Amino acid sequence: MIRSFHAATLLAAAGMLTACATVPAITGDPAVTVTARAETPPVGTAREDAADDPAIWRNPANPAASLVVGTDKKGGLYVYDLKGAQKHFIPAPGLNNADLIELSDGRVLVAASDRSDLTKVQLFLALLDTASGTLKPAGRIVVGPGEGYGICMVKPAGAGGIVAFSAPKGGTIYKTVITGANGAFVGTTTTLAQIPTQTEGCIADPRTGTLYIGEEDAGIWAIDTATGAKRMVAPVDNRMLVADVEGLAIAPEGTSGGYLVASSQGDNAYAVFRLPEVTPVGRFRIAAGTFGSVEETDGIELDNRDFGPDFAGGLFIAQDGQNAPKAQNFKFVRWDEVLAALGERK
Repeated sequence: MIRSFHAATLLAAAGMLTACATVPAITGDPAVTVTARAETPPVGTAREDAADDPAIWRNPANPAASLVVGTDKKGGLYVYDLKGAQKHFIPAPGLNNADLIELSDGRVLVAASDRSDLTKVQLFLALLDTASGTLKPAGRIVVGPGEGYGICMVKPAGAGGIVAFSAPKGGTIYKTVITGANGAFVGTTTTLAQIPTQTEGCIADPRTGTLYIGEEDAGIWAIDTATGAKRMVAPVDNRMLVADVEGLAIAPEGTSGGYLVASSQGDNAYAVFRLPEVTPVGRFRIAAGTFGSVEETDGIELDNRDFGPDFAGGLFIAQDGQNAPKAQNFKFVRWDEVLAALGERK
């Protein structure tokens, strides 16, 4: 989300949201810089906060032919290739955060938080045809009361279904088990935890049974996905994290290691923590290069596996909230370049 005082400043200065980059009111610790290697076309909704959250499907047979799904929350869902080219679009206004997961039968299920009705949390479902790069709507699941916002999915080891976690604005964290029934998808929902104030960023780690949730003005919570027990692991401190805390992503390594990344939207940076202890590593920004710089990031996604020649060391994707003079879009970054900039790879 773009904070209201940022939007007001931009509108007053230029008469449109995408006119220029926001000057952060607070700047955290110094950040190293990287540049994007690809970008998507601007989303169809111009002059508004529209692009929001990406999700990555990795093609195991040909990683360079992998696909990215991204939301235009005023328009619908896009599918892109790794060059950033648009392959498909389905209209579905009101979608916000998105995630995808491969089912046991080989199909790829995409879920997005559906905000077409702000009184109830819903999941909009679609199936991704990985051969053609097209999406087909697959129904909706009503989760519970609230205003839908964040979402992430996980496939627990040995489980027949998948689990979707919803993080609506009110802070109630829902856990929905999704299964197939009679050719359709159905969900059974329980309440997992309660966070004090507005949440959105969401990523689950099935290795440790941990759900990470961003409380926008407070920090990152780690929640036990079985019991709902929670603890604050990375508070907003105006050093690593500057509010709002937005998108979350992980790069798993081994049985419990790797990295947790958060969008520190308040100063246009990304905070990197080492798992499993959530130890601060450093911060980075996406600066202008072949493609423009990135500011006001909502959703992020990360996969540290090989994606072919362009992204052999992994793929990091960030929503660009200030893609002036065009509408918002998504920028693609090499993850190995982020790690090298942070001194994590020799």
